[in-house]
Amino acid sequence: MNGVDAVGVLYGLEAINAHNGWAISVVGVTIVFTGLISLSALISQLHKLVALYDNPEKIKKLFASKSKSVAKAATPKKHLVLTEPQKQICRQYNLLAQTMDDVISLPKLLRMAELSGLKDPHANISLLIKSGILCADEQGYFRWDEDRFIRAVS
Repeated sequence: MNGVDAVGVLYGLEAINAHNGWAISVVGVTIVFTGLISLSALISQLHKLVALYDNPEKIKKLFASKSKSVAKAATPKKHLVLTEPQKQICRQYNLLAQTMDDVISLPKLLRMAELSGLKDPHANISLLIKSGILCADEQGYFRWDEDRFIRAVS
């Protein structure tokens, strides 16, 4: 009868084939191995969490150093000499910045640049930040430095 009894019930490999048993077993093995890998990764990094729990000052220092490094990265170290196309880009973004409030939100500035059809808005805003024309403040916004802008485009 080859895996089938007198009533027509399947047994053995025929039953596995007939009811998607191979696919179910592959999914089950994948789930088990994924869980084991995740668990081993968690256990291997557990000592770092325990060290942070034992010394909460490290967490404060970590976040304080990151905010200081962001502020340092946002301040220009030297005066950049802009080419004529870069000066034109600065003039275009100055017009956009004039339509905004005293503080400038980068997502809003990006959206306005895209709507205005300006090319490469991310790279251009990065240029403005590196040149010091856009200066970061502590609240996560930027301000337009008119003095640096005038020096850069003149």
